[in-house]
Amino acid sequence: MNAPSFAGPVKRSVTIAGHQTSVSLEPVFWAALERAAGEERLPLSALVARIDGGRIAGPSPPNLASAIRTWLYLRYASHSQ
Repeated sequence: MNAPSFAGPVKRSVTIAGHQTSVSLEPVFWAALERAAGEERLPLSALVARIDGGRIAGPSPPNLASAIRTWLYLRYASHSQ
C-alpha cells in the first residue's frame, strides 16, 4: 500500500444559488467530491448547493467545508459497509 499524500487545503470558487463562494478543502476531498458529483450525474456546484441546503437546515450549521467533509465521509463510509 502506498503512503498517503498529505496536502493542505486548496481554495476554489463555487456558485451556489447564483452567488460565488469560496471553499477550502484538501485535494483528497476535492477529488472525492468530484467523484460523487459524477456518480450523482450533477455538476459540482449543484452537489455543493445540495450539501449546503442540508447544512443550513440543521439546528447548528457547521461551515460549508466541514459539511462537505462530513457528507463525503458519511457517503463513502456507508458504501463500504
